[in-house]
Amino acid sequence: MLDERNKTNGFLLLILANMIWGGNFVIGRIGVDYFPPVLFSLMRWIIAFLLLSPFMTKQLKNDWNIIRKHKRILLLLAVTGIAGYNTIIYVALQYTTSINASVVNSTTPLFIAILAVFLLREKLLAHHASGIILSVFGILFVISKGSVEVFLSWKINAGDFYVLGAVFMWALYSVIGKKYADVLPLVSSFYVSVFLGIFLLAPLSLIEYFWLEAAKPVFTLPSIGILLYVGFLASIMAFLSWNFGVHIIGAAKAGVFLNLLPVFAIIFALCFTQEKLYLYQIIGGGIVILGVFISSRKSLRLKSYSQEDTFSA
Repeated sequence: MLDERNKTNGFLLLILANMIWGGNFVIGRIGVDYFPPVLFSLMRWIIAFLLLSPFMTKQLKNDWNIIRKHKRILLLLAVTGIAGYNTIIYVALQYTTSINASVVNSTTPLFIAILAVFLLREKLLAHHASGIILSVFGILFVISKGSVEVFLSWKINAGDFYVLGAVFMWALYSVIGKKYADVLPLVSSFYVSVFLGIFLLAPLSLIEYFWLEAAKPVFTLPSIGILLYVGFLASIMAFLSWNFGVHIIGAAKAGVFLNLLPVFAIIFALCFTQEKLYLYQIIGGGIVILGVFISSRKSLRLKSYSQEDTFSA
């Protein structure tokens, strides 16, 4: 059972992570105009790795036996949370707006809940199922722009589908991270996952540049600032805040806080870009968030100390 202080710290960490990630959608949308998506993701993690390296020697040495024992799990975390999620998001942002991407991304808690049923043996209750169905309707409303004609003709933005693929990657990362939270040392595991992610992305970046003939990167003062944002804030600060928050609160409860991500993304997009907020995004996003709220409503009873944490590792 978690005490009140730990819960408060966990909530603040999750809010901070989502504020940074909300900005990451907007920064990412701008950044893909300067860098091809795989290279963008690769440079992001190289910066994060270099910033972490001076602080990791002693801790990595102490944790090395555990790291080696769970190398396959770390590789899976690298594929899903490091290489997969971010790269797919950056690909998606070439085709869709940061607002649309962040709204579609808000289905993440539902994907987490579904995967938790299979990987963590959690029960899918009636209110979970009803929330999932409602949110699916909300996402269909967003990606079809509120038009039955668009939906039936299947004239749907490919970027929105890419975001759904990224959401699956992040949900898998979150559930696996929770399952091994009591086994894997958090910071060392993250560091090694970043290292593995770089090795996964490096050959893909070469393929992107030479085979797919991606545009050449553009290095200017704004683009360097973008790299520093995604390399430090979005990669280190947000990832560690999220992981510590999930470790304190649990993956299912933490998923509720992802509702804040599209809110921050919309605010940043309206303030710093020329994107517009459309009625179908408001309606569809509202339906999605309502569905997530219904699915997670029992997790919101934060003041009840007689109940134990129902999220099993």
